[in-house]
Amino acid sequence: MNHHLRGPELPPARGPLSAAVAAYLRGTGPLPGPDGAGDADPYGDDLQLALYLCYELHYRGFAGVSPEHEWDPGLLRVRAALEGRFLSALRADTPGHDSLDDALAGLLSEPVEGAGVSHFLRDEGELWQLREYAAQRSLYHLKEADPHAWVLPRLWGRAKAAMAAVEFDEFGGGRAERMHARLFADLMTDLGLDTAYGRYLDAACAEMLAVVNLMSLFGLHRALRGALVGHFADVEITSSPGSRRLAEAMRRTGAGPAAEFFYDEHVEADAVHEQVVRHEVIAGLLAEEPELSADVAFGIDATEYLEDRLARRLLGEWRASRSSLRVPLVPETAHTY
Repeated sequence: MNHHLRGPELPPARGPLSAAVAAYLRGTGPLPGPDGAGDADPYGDDLQLALYLCYELHYRGFAGVSPEHEWDPGLLRVRAALEGRFLSALRADTPGHDSLDDALAGLLSEPVEGAGVSHFLRDEGELWQLREYAAQRSLYHLKEADPHAWVLPRLWGRAKAAMAAVEFDEFGGGRAERMHARLFADLMTDLGLDTAYGRYLDAACAEMLAVVNLMSLFGLHRALRGALVGHFADVEITSSPGSRRLAEAMRRTGAGPAAEFFYDEHVEADAVHEQVVRHEVIAGLLAEEPELSADVAFGIDATEYLEDRLARRLLGEWRASRSSLRVPLVPETAHTY
């Protein structure tokens, strides 16, 4: 079977919750009790991996795991307990804005020069750090736009039409070779990385798992549709300037033409998407459901909170000349251009 279609292998556990969920999916053990999530670190490796395993059943699943597990009632009860712990922590820890306008205005303000991951990679990042960044982000980019597609049946009118238009671009405008997930796989090839879906799940840090889990959490719950729209707005509004810096990092380090192209493409595309999301998706949603304004702001704030945690993890490790990954990458495959 084509390795791009086959689900990844179940990864090693990171604690009792993820061990029990993985054992249940393999058919070798019982589910953990829902109460087990109550004492777990909501942002820690164990809970985030257990939640990721549950969510991935709604995407491509795992090799050797029955697709029937997607709607397993017992597993859904466990997932709900994990989600409750995660969501409660986010609501408590996210600083929040007084209004949606304030939340959106914050996204339009660039961070202090040099403070972000893209600034670091542009100015002083080495090729090994760019490879690690791509491996971490592959958990999302190899299914780019998939979590956001869940919101389409929950929207209508202007918001739905505009969201579908942006998603159409993300999926390549009808051309498979232009899908953003395909372009990211090409970037990974330039960097000597394995492009198999889910290949770096075991290597990714808990902070990266949380970033991806947030998208699935918002996307899979109709009650959180406003938060999903806020998350999507955050991604699209902040993407263009960050992608410009990452494209410069790829050029400076000689990463390769496909690596450069992925981020160059996002500079142009996401500058357009930003306007569509702000003026059509958000405005259209709130014209129909103005009571969702606070949820949209929460989606933005929660996204920023988790992205900041990820940035601190990456920069802290890299500035100490340490790997940000749990499992080291194999040496880069040599290439010439």
